[in-house]
Amino acid sequence: MSTSRVPLAHIKRESDRTAVDTMMERARAGSWATRLADRDTTLWSEEHATQTRIANRLGWLDAPATFTREIPALEAFGEKVRDAGFTTAVVAGMGGSSLAPEVLATAFADLTGWLKVRVCDSTNPAAVAQVMQGLDPLKTLFVIASKSGTTTETLAFAAYARGIVANALSAAGATSTSPDDYFVAISDPAPSITGIPHAEAMRERFLNPADIGGRYSALSFVGLVPASLLGIDLDPLLASGSVAIAEARDPEPTGNFAVALGCTIAALTREGRDKLTLIVDAPIHGIGAWIEQLVAESTGKNGVGVVPVDGEALGSLSDYEDDRIFVRISLAGGVAPRTSDGGDVDARLRELAAAGHPLLTWELDDPIDLGAEFVRWEIATAITGVAMGVNPFDEPNVTESKTNTARVLAERAASGTLPVLAPKVRSGVLSLWADDALPAAFSDSAEQLIAGQLDRRSRRSYLGLHAYLPESRTTTAHLQEIRLALRSATHAATTLGYGPRFLHSTGQLHKGGTATGWFLQIVAGHRGDLAVPGAPYSFGELIDAQALGDARSLVDHGLPVLRVHLGDDVEAGLQALKGLVRRAIAVR
Repeated sequence: MSTSRVPLAHIKRESDRTAVDTMMERARAGSWATRLADRDTTLWSEEHATQTRIANRLGWLDAPATFTREIPALEAFGEKVRDAGFTTAVVAGMGGSSLAPEVLATAFADLTGWLKVRVCDSTNPAAVAQVMQGLDPLKTLFVIASKSGTTTETLAFAAYARGIVANALSAAGATSTSPDDYFVAISDPAPSITGIPHAEAMRERFLNPADIGGRYSALSFVGLVPASLLGIDLDPLLASGSVAIAEARDPEPTGNFAVALGCTIAALTREGRDKLTLIVDAPIHGIGAWIEQLVAESTGKNGVGVVPVDGEALGSLSDYEDDRIFVRISLAGGVAPRTSDGGDVDARLRELAAAGHPLLTWELDDPIDLGAEFVRWEIATAITGVAMGVNPFDEPNVTESKTNTARVLAERAASGTLPVLAPKVRSGVLSLWADDALPAAFSDSAEQLIAGQLDRRSRRSYLGLHAYLPESRTTTAHLQEIRLALRSATHAATTLGYGPRFLHSTGQLHKGGTATGWFLQIVAGHRGDLAVPGAPYSFGELIDAQALGDARSLVDHGLPVLRVHLGDDVEAGLQALKGLVRRAIAVR
C-alpha cells in the first residue's frame, strides 16, 4: 500500500472537516511526525518520570530494522522445526502476544508445506481442550509468549501442555527425550524470561527488546516466530513495515498516511464520534481484533478514549447515532463481509457516508502488506494519544481485574469454594444478577431486569458483551444475534469479547475510558474441568474467578453490569438468552 492522504472526501459535515483540518494544523505546527520519529517523549508528557517510562516503550519504531537482521536466524528456526517433523504450533499468549500471531495465521492459512498455527488465549476448560483437539502432542510445538514472564493464563496453559507432552513421551517409550524439546519461549530478557518455568531448557528462547510493549510487538519475535513457522516470507513483510516507518517521517500531515489517520480519529473523537467501527475483508479480518486492542488499551484512560468496534455487522441507517467513524480496510482479491441483512457493505457504507457519517477507506494489495498496516496503526495510535493528551504506552487500569481475580481465588482458598453472586431473578435455565444500583422493583421478572438495566445507559453509550465461554462459530453466531438485537433497540455501538481474552485487550478502556459502557457478562457452568498443574485451582475455577473479579471491577467504577448464567448447556442457554433479550426489548 503506497502512502496516501486519508480520504477526507468521505467526511461530509463541515464541522467534522473543520475539526480534522484544525488537528492537522496542530500536527503540522507541532512537528508531530518528526518528533515521533526522533523519539521526543515531550509529545506526550511534560513530567520527567513519565517521559522516562515512555522512552522505554518506543522500541517498536526500530522493530522493522532490528528484526530484518534476525531474518536468517528466524528462517533457519522455522525450517529446522518443520524438518524435525512438527506439523502444528500452538501459541499461548494474551493480548498482543496472541492477537498478532492470530492475524498472520488467518491471513496466511493457505500456505502449504509448513506448520499450522493455533492460538490459546483462554482459561475456559472447554476452550483449552478444544485447542488440543486432534493434535499429536509429539508433532506440536508450543510457543509460550509472555512479555512479563508472569502471565497467569499463559503459564497455566504451558503447565497443562507440558503434562500432555510428558504423558505422550512416556506412552511412546521416549524416556530420553525431554518435554522441553517441544517448547519455545518468547519474553523480555531477565528477569522476565526467568519467570517462565523450564524456559532455560526449552528448544529455543527468543528475547525481545524490553522497550517494545505487548500491543506494539507485532513485528517483533511475538509475531515473527509464528510467521517463520507458517512459512511467511519475512523479507517483504518487514520491508513493508520499514517503508511505513520511513513514510511516517513526512512532516506534512496531509501527505503522511499514519499521522493523518491518527489526527482524523482524534479530531472526530473530540467531536463525539468516538466509536471506531472497523469493516475488514477476509482473510485479513483478524487485524480488526488487533486494532481493537491497540486503540482501546492505548487511548482508553483518564476518562477519555476511542471505542473500537470490531466484528459488528453493518446495519441500516436507522441503527446508528452520530457517534461513529467507519473504517473500511479492503484487500485486493479479498472477501468482503456482508451487512446484517445480507447486503453489500460498500454500498451501505456509501449510504452512511452520504448521510454524514465519516468514512475512511483504503485497500491492501496483498496480505504481506500487513507489515505496513501494523506500523501505520501503531503510529496513528501514538499520534491519537498526542492529540487526546494521554500516554498511549501505559495501561493503568489493567491490573484491577487481575487484583480482583486474586482476591476471589484467595476467598476460595479460605472457604473451599468460589464466592457466588446470588441471582436476583431466574428465567428457565437462566440466572440473572445486576449491580445494586438498579432498583429492586426491576427484579420482578427477567424481562424487567434487562429492560431496567438497559434504561441506565448513558447518552452515546456502548454496549459491551463479555462472554466467558469457549469460542466457536455457533456460539459467536448466537452472540452476534444478541448484540445486533441490542443495537437495533438502542442504536448504541456494541462490542463483543471472549473472556478472559478481552481483559488484555479492551479491559483498560472499560475502566479507564469514558464512563459510557454498559456491560452484559455471560457465564456458564463447566461440563468438564481441567486441572492446572501446580496450581491450587482448576481452569474452570480460574475463569470463574476472572469473570467475578472483572464484574467487581466494573461495579467499583459505577458502571451498569448485567450478569447472566446460562447453566451448564451453553447452546441451550444462549438460545434462551436470545429469546429473553427479544422479550425484554419488547417491554421497554
